[in-house]
Amino acid sequence: MRLASRLFAFALTCLMPSAAMAQGGKVVKIGVLNDMSGLYADLGGPGSVVAAKMAAEEFGNKVAGMPIEIVSADHQNKPDIGSGIATKWIDVDGVDAILDVPNSGVALAMAKIASDKNKVFIDSGAATSDLTGKACTPNTVHWTYDTWSLANGTGKYVVKAGGDTWFFLVADYAFGKALERDTKTVVEANGGKVLGSVSHPLNASDFSSFLLQAQASKAKIIGLANAGGDTINSIKAASEFGIVQGGQKMAGLLVFISDIHALGLKAANGLQLTSAFYWDTNDATRAWSKKFAARHNGRMPTMVQAGVYAGVLHYLKAVQALKSDEDGKAVVAKMKSLPTDDPAFGKGTIRADGRKIHPMYLFEVKKPNESKGAWDYYKLIREIPAAEAFRPLDQGACPLVAAAAKK
Repeated sequence: MRLASRLFAFALTCLMPSAAMAQGGKVVKIGVLNDMSGLYADLGGPGSVVAAKMAAEEFGNKVAGMPIEIVSADHQNKPDIGSGIATKWIDVDGVDAILDVPNSGVALAMAKIASDKNKVFIDSGAATSDLTGKACTPNTVHWTYDTWSLANGTGKYVVKAGGDTWFFLVADYAFGKALERDTKTVVEANGGKVLGSVSHPLNASDFSSFLLQAQASKAKIIGLANAGGDTINSIKAASEFGIVQGGQKMAGLLVFISDIHALGLKAANGLQLTSAFYWDTNDATRAWSKKFAARHNGRMPTMVQAGVYAGVLHYLKAVQALKSDEDGKAVVAKMKSLPTDDPAFGKGTIRADGRKIHPMYLFEVKKPNESKGAWDYYKLIREIPAAEAFRPLDQGACPLVAAAAKK
């Protein structure tokens, strides 16, 4: 009987996922956690998994002698579901790093889990600048963009161009509120006024009542503090209401190339936006993007997907340098000490607060007759230098900054 019990226990151990082996550094397991089926699926979704696999393949799917494995899951834009997946990934499946995570509510939960369990969290999809502010941790890197950089890019330019009165349509969760907050600060600092705002639920089906309030405000600029499907539906509804024809302008505060592709140039032309990445920026971005498109149904990468690729690549460089993935805090510290360099973003750095630093770009969407072909959607208005693109290090209230200054 005792022998049978031992044999059963041994068999059960063999059948269970080998988390101990992964945590012991024999497998580097990377989890891409995002919206695979909802309003953010096109900007991240399966394309982010493609991007992560491309980075792993550049290492031959092995780093420091350890095989690399990419897993993925759908958080459905719900912090509780995302937290449950992340906890199981880390405790049972041996995941070492979590990537992407659009939806700021989910991302803030991931930052805490990664810190508590000493794993790595590299966010490319969420926007809240709190990830490198009051919610910063030594285990988090915020890669692509944030609400401060978006507000600083689009908000400042639009105000200086005469758009000095604003009304906001705000996605009613952490991301929308942070984007409204940061843009309002920029608008008012540059002499503009905010006349009001209205919050809408995530993945709203009808924007008519919200746009009527924006129209009634008489604000020159209607700022869209939303993203993905909500931005697309806002712009479509605004076109149906004749808002732009009536003299008001739309400012997309977080717009992705997948949104423009869905809208078409006829509906989107003239829209100004800030982005960290555009596939047609230079020879390196074009070459990498064409490889990505060949693996993703001909679709060019969004800045989120480019950020996942670059984040995985730099993470693997840090693991290679340490020859270990066991200590998440040590891996992030190594990521901060190594200069970043990849074809999507070029050369850059990661600051003490976890903020990845690179230029941002202010674009305007082309008119249909200006486009030379598929995915040729943007014309550059201004490159925002890396030193200006993100919130100054001493203004984010991140405890890590003060600690680094004392060293």
